[in-house]
Amino acid sequence: MRALLHLFAGLLLAGAMSSGAQAAPLPAPQGPVVLTVTGDIRHTNGDGVARFDRAMLEALPSRSIITDTPWHDAAGRFEGPLAEALLEAVGAQGDHVRVVALNGFEAEIPVSDFERYGVILAMTRNGEIMPIRRFGPLFVLYPFDAHPELLTEAIRFRSVWQVTRIQVH
Repeated sequence: MRALLHLFAGLLLAGAMSSGAQAAPLPAPQGPVVLTVTGDIRHTNGDGVARFDRAMLEALPSRSIITDTPWHDAAGRFEGPLAEALLEAVGAQGDHVRVVALNGFEAEIPVSDFERYGVILAMTRNGEIMPIRRFGPLFVLYPFDAHPELLTEAIRFRSVWQVTRIQVH
């Protein structure tokens, strides 16, 4: 009986260790926090949240999109991390995200949009960092020119700028 209890305890310990490996911590931000990700995530860097500074976001796989937007007079080259890469970095488990802007505006976005369209969290436009007054620090950007079907009110609503927080659910 004692051998069986030791075996059971060993299995529990092994299970705890393997689940700990899945919940790998992210490095702590070294600069000002630009984005906080909460909700159904496995990888954090403090109290169940994942905080990212600019350098951490720049280190994620990124993409450049040249596109017109409904909010700009001319096409621009936007660059930033792939939203899908951010979700992978935090070990996101949900199929939707709620994106929150600095002014409290919120939009619900299906994760499938990120996968299907290669949506980015734009950090620069035409090589320049986007300040808060010009859609920064982060702008959920869809490739409108590559997919004209995206020019709908629903997608415009999802194209949140001045992003500060993302909740996965």
